[in-house]
Amino acid sequence: MTERRETGRSHPAKPGSRPQKTRQGAVKNTPNTSPDKARKPSGHSPRTLAEPDWSEGERIAKYLARAGVASRREVERMIEAGDVVVDGVKLTSPAFKVTGRETIKVGRKVISAPEPTRLWRYHKPSGLISTNHDPEGRRTIFDEFPKSLPRIVTVGRLDLTTEGLLLLTNDGELARALELPKNALERTYRVRAQGTVTDFKIADLAAGMTVDGVDYAPITAVFDRENGANSWLTVTLTEGKKREVRRALEAVNLMVNRLIRINYGPFELGDLRPGAVEEVPAELMLETVGTMIADANKPLGEAPKRPAPAAKSRLGTRPGSTRLADRKRRPKK
Repeated sequence: MTERRETGRSHPAKPGSRPQKTRQGAVKNTPNTSPDKARKPSGHSPRTLAEPDWSEGERIAKYLARAGVASRREVERMIEAGDVVVDGVKLTSPAFKVTGRETIKVGRKVISAPEPTRLWRYHKPSGLISTNHDPEGRRTIFDEFPKSLPRIVTVGRLDLTTEGLLLLTNDGELARALELPKNALERTYRVRAQGTVTDFKIADLAAGMTVDGVDYAPITAVFDRENGANSWLTVTLTEGKKREVRRALEAVNLMVNRLIRINYGPFELGDLRPGAVEEVPAELMLETVGTMIADANKPLGEAPKRPAPAAKSRLGTRPGSTRLADRKRRPKK
Protein backbone atom coordinates (compact mmCIF):
# COMPACT_ATOMS: atom_id res chain seq x y z
CA MET A 1 0.00 0.00 0.00
CA THR A 2 1.25 3.45 -0.87
CA GLU A 3 2.07 5.67 2.07
CA ARG A 4 2.43 9.42 2.46
CA ARG A 5 4.77 11.37 4.74
CA GLU A 6 3.52 14.06 7.09
CA THR A 7 5.66 15.57 9.88
CA GLY A 8 7.87 12.52 9.99
CA ARG A 9 5.04 9.92 10.36
CA SER A 10 3.67 7.42 7.85
CA HIS A 11 -0.04 6.98 7.29
CA PRO A 12 -1.96 4.79 4.89
CA ALA A 13 -3.13 6.63 1.81
CA LYS A 14 -6.85 7.25 1.48
CA PRO A 15 -8.72 5.21 -1.13
CA GLY A 16 -9.02 7.07 -4.41
CA SER A 17 -6.01 9.29 -3.77
CA ARG A 18 -3.42 9.91 -6.43
CA PRO A 19 0.29 10.80 -6.29
CA GLN A 20 1.39 14.41 -6.60
CA LYS A 21 4.94 15.68 -6.96
CA THR A 22 6.41 17.90 -4.29
CA ARG A 23 9.02 20.61 -4.95
CA GLN A 24 11.79 18.10 -4.23
CA GLY A 25 10.41 15.75 -6.85
CA ALA A 26 9.20 13.27 -4.22
CA VAL A 27 5.72 11.84 -4.46
CA LYS A 28 2.93 12.16 -1.94
CA ASN A 29 -0.74 11.25 -2.15
CA THR A 30 -3.49 13.86 -2.06
CA PRO A 31 -7.25 13.64 -2.46
CA ASN A 32 -8.59 13.64 -6.02
CA THR A 33 -8.88 17.37 -6.54
CA SER A 34 -7.67 19.60 -9.33
CA PRO A 35 -4.44 21.59 -8.79
CA ASP A 36 -6.43 24.82 -8.82
CA LYS A 37 -8.74 23.64 -6.08
CA ALA A 38 -5.85 22.23 -4.09
CA ARG A 39 -4.06 25.61 -4.07
CA LYS A 40 -7.11 27.74 -3.36
CA PRO A 41 -7.26 28.75 0.32
CA SER A 42 -10.43 27.83 2.14
CA GLY A 43 -12.52 30.22 4.16
CA HIS A 44 -11.24 28.65 7.37
CA SER A 45 -8.29 29.79 9.47
CA PRO A 46 -4.85 29.25 7.88
CA ARG A 47 -3.43 25.77 8.27
CA THR A 48 -0.25 25.33 10.28
CA LEU A 49 2.79 23.81 8.59
CA ALA A 50 4.80 21.67 11.02
CA GLU A 51 8.03 21.52 9.02
CA PRO A 52 9.41 23.26 5.93
CA ASP A 53 9.68 20.89 2.98
CA TRP A 54 10.84 23.06 0.08
CA SER A 55 14.34 22.49 -1.24
CA GLU A 56 14.38 25.35 -3.77
CA GLY A 57 14.03 29.07 -3.27
CA GLU A 58 15.03 31.39 -0.44
CA ARG A 59 14.29 31.25 3.26
CA ILE A 60 11.14 33.17 4.07
CA ALA A 61 12.82 35.27 6.79
CA LYS A 62 15.53 36.45 4.41
CA TYR A 63 13.03 37.02 1.59
CA LEU A 64 10.76 39.19 3.73
CA ALA A 65 13.74 41.10 5.07
CA ARG A 66 14.84 41.87 1.50
CA ALA A 67 11.27 42.97 0.78
CA GLY A 68 11.57 45.59 3.51
CA VAL A 69 9.06 44.05 5.91
CA ALA A 70 11.49 44.06 8.84
CA SER A 71 14.92 42.78 9.79
CA ARG A 72 15.42 39.03 9.51
CA ARG A 73 15.34 38.67 13.29
CA GLU A 74 12.06 40.59 13.54
CA VAL A 75 10.56 38.48 10.74
CA GLU A 76 11.50 35.35 12.67
CA ARG A 77 9.57 36.72 15.66
CA MET A 78 6.58 37.38 13.39
CA ILE A 79 6.70 33.77 12.23
CA GLU A 80 6.86 32.51 15.81
CA ALA A 81 3.78 34.62 16.57
CA GLY A 82 1.92 33.04 13.64
CA ASP A 83 1.66 36.27 11.64
CA VAL A 84 3.15 34.97 8.36
CA VAL A 85 0.99 33.00 5.91
CA VAL A 86 2.10 31.52 2.57
CA ASP A 87 -0.59 30.31 0.15
CA GLY A 88 -3.00 29.91 3.05
CA VAL A 89 -0.47 28.08 5.22
CA LYS A 90 0.50 29.61 8.56
CA LEU A 91 4.25 29.18 8.99
CA THR A 92 6.00 28.02 12.14
CA SER A 93 9.59 27.93 10.86
CA PRO A 94 11.81 30.68 9.38
CA ALA A 95 13.55 27.94 7.35
CA PHE A 96 10.54 27.62 5.03
CA LYS A 97 11.58 28.54 1.49
CA VAL A 98 9.77 30.61 -1.13
CA THR A 99 10.47 31.38 -4.78
CA GLY A 100 8.51 34.62 -5.14
CA ARG A 101 5.62 32.96 -6.96
CA GLU A 102 3.61 32.48 -3.77
CA THR A 103 0.99 34.66 -2.13
CA ILE A 104 2.61 35.83 1.10
CA LYS A 105 0.77 37.69 3.83
CA VAL A 106 2.04 39.33 6.99
CA GLY A 107 -1.02 39.91 9.11
CA ARG A 108 -3.67 40.90 6.56
CA LYS A 109 -1.27 42.57 4.14
CA VAL A 110 -0.12 40.87 0.94
CA ILE A 111 3.63 41.33 0.49
CA SER A 112 5.00 42.14 -2.94
CA ALA A 113 8.33 40.85 -4.24
CA PRO A 114 11.54 42.61 -3.15
CA GLU A 115 12.45 45.71 -5.15
CA PRO A 116 15.95 47.08 -5.82
CA THR A 117 17.57 48.39 -2.65
CA ARG A 118 17.15 52.07 -1.85
CA LEU A 119 18.49 54.16 1.03
CA TRP A 120 17.40 57.49 2.54
CA ARG A 121 18.78 60.01 5.05
CA TYR A 122 16.20 61.32 7.53
CA HIS A 123 16.64 64.13 10.04
CA LYS A 124 14.67 62.89 13.03
CA PRO A 125 13.33 65.67 15.24
CA SER A 126 13.11 65.36 19.00
CA GLY A 127 9.78 64.08 20.33
CA LEU A 128 9.07 61.26 17.86
CA ILE A 129 9.20 57.50 18.49
CA SER A 130 11.36 55.46 16.08
CA THR A 131 8.83 52.64 15.68
CA ASN A 132 5.82 51.90 13.47
CA HIS A 133 3.40 52.02 16.37
CA ASP A 134 3.51 53.25 19.96
CA PRO A 135 1.26 51.55 22.56
CA GLU A 136 1.01 54.86 24.43
CA GLY A 137 -0.32 56.64 21.37
CA ARG A 138 2.65 58.97 20.91
CA ARG A 139 3.49 60.13 17.40
CA THR A 140 6.07 58.09 15.54
CA ILE A 141 8.42 58.91 12.70
CA PHE A 142 6.21 56.79 10.42
CA ASP A 143 3.35 59.23 11.04
CA GLU A 144 5.53 62.00 9.62
CA PHE A 145 7.08 60.31 6.58
CA PRO A 146 5.97 61.40 3.09
CA LYS A 147 3.24 59.19 1.65
CA SER A 148 5.42 58.66 -1.43
CA LEU A 149 7.90 56.49 0.52
CA PRO A 150 7.64 52.73 -0.10
CA ARG A 151 7.62 50.16 2.71
CA ILE A 152 10.77 50.92 4.72
CA VAL A 153 12.62 49.96 7.87
CA THR A 154 14.97 52.04 10.00
CA VAL A 155 18.66 51.32 10.49
CA GLY A 156 18.60 51.12 14.27
CA ARG A 157 16.62 53.60 16.32
CA LEU A 158 16.96 56.95 18.03
CA ASP A 159 15.44 57.65 21.46
CA LEU A 160 12.42 59.90 21.88
CA THR A 161 14.47 63.01 22.63
CA THR A 162 17.46 62.17 20.40
CA GLU A 163 17.72 64.14 17.16
CA GLY A 164 19.65 63.83 13.95
CA LEU A 165 20.53 61.32 11.27
CA LEU A 166 18.47 58.15 10.91
CA LEU A 167 18.97 55.94 7.86
CA LEU A 168 15.96 54.36 6.16
CA THR A 169 15.91 51.53 3.62
CA ASN A 170 13.50 49.21 1.84
CA ASP A 171 15.98 46.34 2.39
CA GLY A 172 15.88 44.74 5.84
CA GLU A 173 19.02 42.74 5.12
CA LEU A 174 20.97 45.93 4.45
CA ALA A 175 19.55 47.49 7.61
CA ARG A 176 20.78 44.54 9.63
CA ALA A 177 24.24 44.66 8.03
CA LEU A 178 24.60 48.37 8.78
CA GLU A 179 23.68 47.72 12.43
CA LEU A 180 26.01 44.78 13.08
CA PRO A 181 28.86 45.61 15.50
CA LYS A 182 31.27 43.45 13.47
CA ASN A 183 31.02 45.95 10.61
CA ALA A 184 32.19 48.68 13.03
CA LEU A 185 30.45 51.59 11.35
CA GLU A 186 31.11 54.78 13.26
CA ARG A 187 28.21 56.71 14.77
CA THR A 188 29.08 60.28 15.72
CA TYR A 189 27.01 62.53 17.98
CA ARG A 190 27.09 66.12 19.14
CA VAL A 191 26.42 65.98 22.86
CA ARG A 192 25.44 68.68 25.32
CA ALA A 193 25.90 67.53 28.89
CA GLN A 194 25.79 69.10 32.30
CA GLY A 195 29.11 68.79 34.04
CA THR A 196 32.79 69.50 33.58
CA VAL A 197 34.82 67.59 31.00
CA THR A 198 38.27 66.43 32.14
CA ASP A 199 41.08 64.39 30.62
CA PHE A 200 40.34 61.64 33.15
CA LYS A 201 36.72 61.37 32.06
CA ILE A 202 37.68 61.21 28.38
CA ALA A 203 40.25 58.53 29.20
CA ASP A 204 37.64 56.49 31.08
CA LEU A 205 35.34 56.58 28.03
CA ALA A 206 38.22 55.65 25.71
CA ALA A 207 39.07 52.60 27.83
CA GLY A 208 35.59 51.09 27.59
CA MET A 209 33.44 50.37 30.62
CA THR A 210 30.73 48.27 32.19
CA VAL A 211 27.59 50.06 33.39
CA ASP A 212 24.86 48.13 35.24
CA GLY A 213 26.20 44.87 33.86
CA VAL A 214 26.34 46.09 30.24
CA ASP A 215 29.75 46.20 28.54
CA TYR A 216 30.46 49.19 26.33
CA ALA A 217 33.26 49.29 23.78
CA PRO A 218 35.73 52.21 23.82
CA ILE A 219 34.12 55.58 23.04
CA THR A 220 36.03 58.49 21.54
CA ALA A 221 35.04 61.82 23.09
CA VAL A 222 36.37 65.21 21.98
CA PHE A 223 35.76 68.31 24.09
CA ASP A 224 34.37 71.27 22.16
CA ARG A 225 33.43 74.12 24.47
CA GLU A 226 31.68 75.13 27.65
CA ASN A 227 28.33 76.91 27.68
CA GLY A 228 27.43 77.91 31.21
CA ALA A 229 26.91 74.77 33.28
CA ASN A 230 26.96 72.63 30.14
CA SER A 231 29.73 71.23 27.99
CA TRP A 232 29.61 70.33 24.30
CA LEU A 233 31.43 67.25 23.03
CA THR A 234 31.74 65.15 19.89
CA VAL A 235 31.31 61.48 20.72
CA THR A 236 32.05 58.58 18.35
CA LEU A 237 31.30 54.89 18.88
CA THR A 238 31.01 51.76 16.74
CA GLU A 239 28.06 49.99 18.34
CA GLY A 240 24.49 50.95 18.97
CA LYS A 241 23.40 49.56 22.32
CA LYS A 242 20.31 51.05 23.93
CA ARG A 243 20.94 54.54 25.35
CA GLU A 244 24.68 53.88 25.16
CA VAL A 245 25.86 57.48 24.88
CA ARG A 246 23.67 58.68 27.75
CA ARG A 247 24.59 55.82 30.08
CA ALA A 248 28.31 55.94 29.37
CA LEU A 249 28.52 59.70 29.94
CA GLU A 250 26.38 59.49 33.06
CA ALA A 251 28.91 56.97 34.40
CA VAL A 252 31.55 59.75 34.32
CA ASN A 253 29.18 62.35 35.81
CA LEU A 254 28.20 64.03 32.56
CA MET A 255 24.39 64.27 32.36
CA VAL A 256 23.27 64.42 28.73
CA ASN A 257 20.49 66.93 28.02
CA ARG A 258 20.76 67.11 24.23
CA LEU A 259 21.92 64.47 21.75
CA ILE A 260 22.23 64.90 17.98
CA ARG A 261 23.56 62.19 15.68
CA ILE A 262 25.56 63.81 12.90
CA ASN A 263 26.83 60.79 11.01
CA TYR A 264 26.36 57.05 10.56
CA GLY A 265 29.17 55.29 8.73
CA PRO A 266 29.88 57.19 5.48
CA PHE A 267 26.62 59.15 5.66
CA GLU A 268 26.35 62.56 7.32
CA LEU A 269 23.43 64.68 8.45
CA GLY A 270 24.88 67.73 6.73
CA ASP A 271 22.37 70.56 6.22
CA LEU A 272 19.32 68.28 6.04
CA ARG A 273 16.56 70.17 7.85
CA PRO A 274 14.59 68.55 10.72
CA GLY A 275 11.85 66.26 9.39
CA ALA A 276 13.32 66.11 5.88
CA VAL A 277 13.94 62.85 3.99
CA GLU A 278 16.48 62.66 1.16
CA GLU A 279 17.34 59.61 -0.92
CA VAL A 280 20.97 58.60 -1.32
CA PRO A 281 21.78 58.30 -5.04
CA ALA A 282 22.07 54.66 -6.12
CA GLU A 283 25.64 55.06 -7.37
CA LEU A 284 26.80 56.52 -4.05
CA MET A 285 24.99 53.79 -2.14
CA LEU A 286 26.76 51.12 -4.19
CA GLU A 287 30.15 52.82 -3.76
CA THR A 288 29.86 53.01 0.01
CA VAL A 289 27.79 50.03 1.18
CA GLY A 290 27.40 47.97 -1.99
CA THR A 291 29.20 44.97 -0.49
CA MET A 292 26.41 44.73 2.11
CA ILE A 293 23.65 44.48 -0.52
CA ALA A 294 22.57 41.13 -1.97
CA ASP A 295 23.25 40.86 -5.70
CA ALA A 296 19.56 40.17 -6.33
CA ASN A 297 18.67 43.52 -4.74
CA LYS A 298 21.28 45.75 -6.34
CA PRO A 299 19.94 48.44 -8.67
CA LEU A 300 20.50 47.73 -12.37
CA GLY A 301 23.64 49.17 -13.87
CA GLU A 302 27.11 49.51 -12.47
CA ALA A 303 28.45 52.26 -10.28
CA PRO A 304 30.79 54.67 -12.07
CA LYS A 305 34.41 53.53 -12.21
CA ARG A 306 35.80 56.14 -9.88
CA PRO A 307 37.51 56.03 -6.47
CA ALA A 308 35.26 55.64 -3.44
CA PRO A 309 35.09 58.62 -1.07
CA ALA A 310 37.96 58.89 1.40
CA ALA A 311 37.43 57.12 4.70
CA LYS A 312 36.76 60.35 6.57
CA SER A 313 34.39 61.85 4.00
CA ARG A 314 30.69 61.92 4.84
CA LEU A 315 27.85 61.95 2.34
CA GLY A 316 25.73 65.02 2.89
CA THR A 317 28.55 67.33 3.94
CA ARG A 318 28.63 70.66 2.19
CA PRO A 319 31.95 71.83 0.71
CA GLY A 320 33.78 74.01 3.18
CA SER A 321 31.91 72.70 6.21
CA THR A 322 34.01 72.08 9.32
CA ARG A 323 33.82 69.32 11.88
CA LEU A 324 33.10 70.15 15.48
CA ALA A 325 36.46 68.66 16.44
CA ASP A 326 38.26 71.33 14.41
CA ARG A 327 36.95 73.97 16.83
CA LYS A 328 37.69 72.04 20.01
CA ARG A 329 39.29 73.46 23.11
CA ARG A 330 41.45 71.48 25.45
CA PRO A 331 39.53 70.03 28.40
CA LYS A 332 40.44 70.88 31.95
CA LYS A 333 42.91 68.71 33.82
